[in-house]
Amino acid sequence: MTHIKDIFAGMSDSGNRISLSKKSKKLFLALFASLLLIAAVISIVAGVNKSTQNTIKSTTTHAIVKSSCSITMYPDLCYSAMASVPGMSEKVSSPKDVILASLNLTTTAVEHNYVTVKKLIKSKSLTEREKTALQDCLETIDETLDELHKVEDDLNEYPKKKSLTQHADDLITLMSAAMTNQETCLDGFSHNGADKRVRKALAAGEIYVEKMCSNALAMIKNMTDGDIADELRVSGRKMAEERGGDGWPEWLSAGDRRLLQSSTVTPNVVVAADGSGNYKTVSAAVAAAPVKSSKRYVIKIKAGVYRENVEVPKKKTNLMFVGDGRNNTIITASRNVVDGSTTFHSATVAVVGERFLARDITFQNTAGPSKHQAVALRVGADLSAFYRCDMLAYQDTLYVHSNRQFYIGCLIAGTVDFIFGNAAAVLQDCDIHARRPNSGQKNMVTAQGRTDKNQNTGIVIQKCRIDATSDLKPVKSSFPTYLGRPWKEYSRTVFMQSTIGDVIVPAGWHEWSGSFALNTLEYREYQNSGPGAGTSKRVTWDGYKVITNETEAQQYTTGRFIAGDSWLSSTTFPFSLGL
Repeated sequence: MTHIKDIFAGMSDSGNRISLSKKSKKLFLALFASLLLIAAVISIVAGVNKSTQNTIKSTTTHAIVKSSCSITMYPDLCYSAMASVPGMSEKVSSPKDVILASLNLTTTAVEHNYVTVKKLIKSKSLTEREKTALQDCLETIDETLDELHKVEDDLNEYPKKKSLTQHADDLITLMSAAMTNQETCLDGFSHNGADKRVRKALAAGEIYVEKMCSNALAMIKNMTDGDIADELRVSGRKMAEERGGDGWPEWLSAGDRRLLQSSTVTPNVVVAADGSGNYKTVSAAVAAAPVKSSKRYVIKIKAGVYRENVEVPKKKTNLMFVGDGRNNTIITASRNVVDGSTTFHSATVAVVGERFLARDITFQNTAGPSKHQAVALRVGADLSAFYRCDMLAYQDTLYVHSNRQFYIGCLIAGTVDFIFGNAAAVLQDCDIHARRPNSGQKNMVTAQGRTDKNQNTGIVIQKCRIDATSDLKPVKSSFPTYLGRPWKEYSRTVFMQSTIGDVIVPAGWHEWSGSFALNTLEYREYQNSGPGAGTSKRVTWDGYKVITNETEAQQYTTGRFIAGDSWLSSTTFPFSLGL
């Protein structure tokens, strides 16, 4: 083929044109036309290839987003949110990318809600409870931001750093807690009519975040469920949790293992009301404890009555309270809703720092049955456990707020909804006693707050004893007592292998309001005994069921429900992982 440089060979260096024959002219024109055609074809092909690549990329991205959003509870919100992501087609190439993009949008919305609350709290027309409720919102929003960041970090490491089952449980726990925080913020404005105007100013933002969290949760669960199923098919056996060779969780240091294996625990500090210890108050000891400690920090609380409200914030991790016996070491206060607190803020002791442990202590709220919600103990600490502790109050005694929790050998006593919240909580070998309420009131042992079918939350009461206190027993026929009622739409509560006294009425369960949640709740009973355990006259709601299959019951055991086999051995507390 003639090269292009040969066409111009007849041109001198001076630029003077040399005459060409007619034949040469025809050849020149033909070749030049060919070059133009080739150039045009190359240009068109290049454009088509680029357009095709973009189309393929766009089509692939659309398919991934559509598939991911279709399994959520709010697909339209999922689609519109993803459509707002700049350069989405360049950022999304897998379902995990959709989740990460959704989390980024959610985090931005949470930050916006924080600013909104900050502005509202400056208003001079607020009541004291409204101010308290807004402070609760700031706390729960801050926790939500931490949880979302942890989820993002965990997803970036998925699925390599941990076993698939541990990845899944951690991710779903964090997202479940993030959703609960939005509900908690709004619930603080439900105590009277005046609160509603502040609630209205916050509702849209909080509900948007909760729905975005719900969508992310659904996508995470779908992804992890699929990956776990694939691995099970390949391995042909149940996957084991990651643990050290000696059966302890890998995150636990060797020093902590030795400490926790010993029958006695050496305290780091001692609290004594008489001044004989390092501190006179529990709050002072907590304030002085190290921040984000990776080692167990033991606070010994000597016998005495400590009249104070104690908070263990999220930055105080790995704390342990050790008392001198539940009847000897008592932390007590009386905050309550009637006197202006919120339910969330009313807690005598509130624990948020993860891996918190307590044993041989009484947590008490003495506000009484006429003061409505008055919490003795609120727990939002992940991987927390309580052994031989008493929680004593009336309405809303034990607030199992969020994350994974375990209670063994404890006494919980109260009246209305006295074990409530939206943690993944297991109570094992505990005494659960209804007290005498105010005239006209009914006792509800539980009021579980699950709002989404994908949350891993619920209250499991296993091998416990449900009965009445001495003041209720003589008059129990005047005060009907129920196993629980549905606080939120997907309320989940399980009583299994427990002894149920005749304080529980034959119907067993009570509605919250009309038909609300009766079809979506998950209430189960399995192998209970005692005069109140008969199920022949129980409610007939679609969401209620008597379990007769052991395999079905296994999903509610400590090992499965709160991943107890991966962390409970570090507590030194007794526990049972199975049925």
